[in-house]
Amino acid sequence: MNVTHPPSVLVIAGPTASGKSALAMDVAATFDGTVINADAMQVYAELRVLTARPSPADEARVPHRLYGVLPAAERCSAGRWRGLAWAAVEEAWGEGRLPVVAGGTGLYLRALMEGLAPVPAIPEAVRREAAEALAAGGIDGLRRALEPLDPAAAARLRDRQRLQRAYEVVRATGRTLAAWQQAGSEPPPARFVVITLEPPREVLYAAIDARFEAMIEAGAVEEVRALTALGLDPALPAMKAVGVRELGAYLRGEMDLAGAVEAAQRGSRQLAKRQLTWIRHQVSVDLREFAQYSESHKEIIFSFIRRLVLTKGAGATTFPAD
Repeated sequence: MNVTHPPSVLVIAGPTASGKSALAMDVAATFDGTVINADAMQVYAELRVLTARPSPADEARVPHRLYGVLPAAERCSAGRWRGLAWAAVEEAWGEGRLPVVAGGTGLYLRALMEGLAPVPAIPEAVRREAAEALAAGGIDGLRRALEPLDPAAAARLRDRQRLQRAYEVVRATGRTLAAWQQAGSEPPPARFVVITLEPPREVLYAAIDARFEAMIEAGAVEEVRALTALGLDPALPAMKAVGVRELGAYLRGEMDLAGAVEAAQRGSRQLAKRQLTWIRHQVSVDLREFAQYSESHKEIIFSFIRRLVLTKGAGATTFPAD
């Protein structure tokens, strides 16, 4: 009996500075793929340098989608991104190309692979209320505010973003996020194959620090100056990108450049830690590479893709660091 498999989507996930973009480009170049962005900050046009977006030369090498497609003045939610991403996936399939989704934003990847609960739009007043609770009391303060409304979520969730989302949903709708999620959504019409890059922490942190210094040389300060000149609401997602607040403080004379760089590097390391935690606990992985991507890993990864993606094989695999 013939078995019809749904079309494949290759997902490359990992923390910032792990080499996701380089791997995605190499995969797309070798297997006729289209690289689709799953980084929440790389969607914004004004943030090419600070988000390490692919260069124009990279984008000319293989097709790229959803990089720099929205102005910083707009808010890109997981639901909005999912709609854009599915259009890009279907475009790739229609052209006979392999969709290669690359990024480290867990909420976006989960939305793509598992679907989204039909939660209504959250009023801006409720978003501000949640942000104010977080600013006043930190994560613990937000958890205390959530406890009487959704005690299960308050006890379970540790991530700031997920706590804030749970608070916003129950305040806006009177119904917990878990209740909305139980309603579910249709499973995606695709077969997802997930590769993760999970470098040792010391290797990753060194790469993060070096990359931010390179961003300064590439014009990160000027990029933040131009973004600040737009006079946007500080609560917008783009204004929360790592480096925007820190370099903004430098431009206002509140700290020297060395201090701003150190603070941004620290923020990037904290982001990477959260991304690694999500990858290790929230996603089913087919191939784990405990290393930063480099040429030495290409053949292992490409052999895996030929076996599991192109021939529709099965079985999870783990490879240690070099």
